[in-house]
Amino acid sequence: MLNPRLTQFAANLHQEVLQRSGDNAVLQLREEAFTEYVLELLSEYNEADGADICYYEARSVGRVPAAKLNACSLSGDGATLDLFISLYRGTGEPEEVGLPETRRQFQLLRGFLRRVLDGFHTKMEEAGDAFLVAQKIHEAKESLTTVRVFFLTDGIVRSLDLEQEPLGELEIRPVVWDIDKLSRLRPGHREVIALDFENDYNGPIPCLQTRDATGEYRTFLAFFPGPLLAQIYGQHGQRLLERNVRAFLQAKGKVNKGLQKTLKDEPHRFLAYNNGLCCTAAEVVIEGGRDGHALLKSVKDFQVVNGGQTTASIYHALKKEKLNISNVVVQVKLTVLSDPSLIPQIVPLISRYANSQNKINGADFSANGIFHQQLEELSRTVWAPATSGLERGTHWYYERARGSYADDKSNAGKGVTGRAWLENHPQEQKFTKTELAKFEHAWCGMPHLVCQGAEKNFVKFAEHMEEDGDPLVDLNYFKLLVGKAILWRTAEKLFDALDLEGYRANSVAYAVAWIAEKSGRRLDLLGIWEKQRISIPLSDALKIVCKVAWDFLTSREGNVGEVSKRVECWQEFRGLNIELPDLWQQELLDNPVELPHSDEDALREKWESLRSNYSDDIRTMGQLEIITGKNWIPAKRRDKVQDYTCLTFDEIRSSHGLRLRKIRMLVEIIAAAAEIESSKWAEKSN
Repeated sequence: MLNPRLTQFAANLHQEVLQRSGDNAVLQLREEAFTEYVLELLSEYNEADGADICYYEARSVGRVPAAKLNACSLSGDGATLDLFISLYRGTGEPEEVGLPETRRQFQLLRGFLRRVLDGFHTKMEEAGDAFLVAQKIHEAKESLTTVRVFFLTDGIVRSLDLEQEPLGELEIRPVVWDIDKLSRLRPGHREVIALDFENDYNGPIPCLQTRDATGEYRTFLAFFPGPLLAQIYGQHGQRLLERNVRAFLQAKGKVNKGLQKTLKDEPHRFLAYNNGLCCTAAEVVIEGGRDGHALLKSVKDFQVVNGGQTTASIYHALKKEKLNISNVVVQVKLTVLSDPSLIPQIVPLISRYANSQNKINGADFSANGIFHQQLEELSRTVWAPATSGLERGTHWYYERARGSYADDKSNAGKGVTGRAWLENHPQEQKFTKTELAKFEHAWCGMPHLVCQGAEKNFVKFAEHMEEDGDPLVDLNYFKLLVGKAILWRTAEKLFDALDLEGYRANSVAYAVAWIAEKSGRRLDLLGIWEKQRISIPLSDALKIVCKVAWDFLTSREGNVGEVSKRVECWQEFRGLNIELPDLWQQELLDNPVELPHSDEDALREKWESLRSNYSDDIRTMGQLEIITGKNWIPAKRRDKVQDYTCLTFDEIRSSHGLRLRKIRMLVEIIAAAAEIESSKWAEKSN
């Protein structure tokens, strides 16, 4: 008998796929939606990262093997490759997948890899999703060392006898994510990394230990041999970096190239040149010694929160470059918190403050930010209007933490209370942080970012909030956001009714953005909230634009998915004059919908009070940096102060293109100069 938890998870996943693909979607489109959803799950839990959907399927021809691919991710240094294949049956039931079928799926992935390595991509359709991916893999074949082949399915894989023979010198690692394993990716139920140094890694690690005065945490200082780190990373990979706020930047940055040069030319100096690792663990087993000396025997829930580049670079130096790293040593600071509940609060700060190698954007910390917490709270308390006199109001459920909707639904129980909860929180009114980013970017006229995929688009959204500051999250903001959500979801349904093939998300993003742009962002979003639907004239217009968007994108030269990501493509579409009935424009508001930022008004007021005293200041911003010790934009240090102070707040934003974060910097540096000069004037007066 199947576990009820598993059965419920399968049903929830099926509903998620239907919502993403449309009720009328063919099985291939549902498989694509399933793949996208699972990739988001794996990315969130650091089991895989940065994969792109790229469907390809071909039969065997002579000695050329049959092949299939659903998604792919190639590391920046070309050393590691993840290939994904999906088997989605779409029944909503966790059915068994036998060993022969599982082996066949891996053979199809292996067939794709063989085709690509042999240069068969030259015979692929260049406009297809997989052509560019295949080309990149072929070009990187000399640097490839490891390929992980992922089998994703909504069934249950009973047998895991799946060893894969190397392909030439390539190491092939099979990975299965079936419905049972996916259901275990739940908040608070991570599979933790446990390292037994004493029995599995050639003995305990000598270290120094100390405890802070409050007893909040213990710290251990140790030196890890390079081969030990490479062995740990080889076994656990990106899962070591779950709490690292920055993904491994591969070999593109100057820091990583420097790491690799040292590993190659001066491995004995690596300890002197490198900042080392900051790590955390939930538990440790030590053998005590005198004067703070100890032996680290084992750790539980081991994580590298800063130093992911160092760890991965050492591994790739060993695997790809075949370097001798026996003389490489890395210093490690290991922090163990006494209270595990403090981990979400303190670990991100350890990572932020410990970093000194590459810039960390505030986007990396955004998922737990106050903006998302406030939005989550509103979604639980604000009732949407009933759509008829016979119905009650409902909630639009913001799922800030993955899986919280299913958890709350389960906690509501069965029977009357369970049905009541579901009536109050309909599945179709649940939205996630990645969907939030889609709604906002489409409305703001950035559909090319939406087309980059859910996770990448969310990162861009978080970066924009870092630049502009969080919007003021209040009841008005929530209602406007739901209005945008209804606009997007309606566009998806209208697109499905057109019975077009493929590129649904791309076309919807372009259509919604075009409507928002042409309306001057004067659509009555509050009216949409009140009615919980868009008007018939707007619906008619949106349907036409969806068709035009699909025609436009599918007529572009090259790969449609890639082309839609380019801002030039959006700019060309934005300029189209699409003939629409006039009725939808008659409903527009007199003024555009604007969302206030929490500190924008105060910033505006402070700027206006400062700038008048510096309107004739011919000093450069670089000179003000020296005087105040404040930082300004390096590329704009030669700008004169009066270039900015002659402008109003709004003029700065439009003419200089400065977002709110940069304007804050400008206000701070001029305010600091004013304070310094005021102090000097006061001293002279005395």
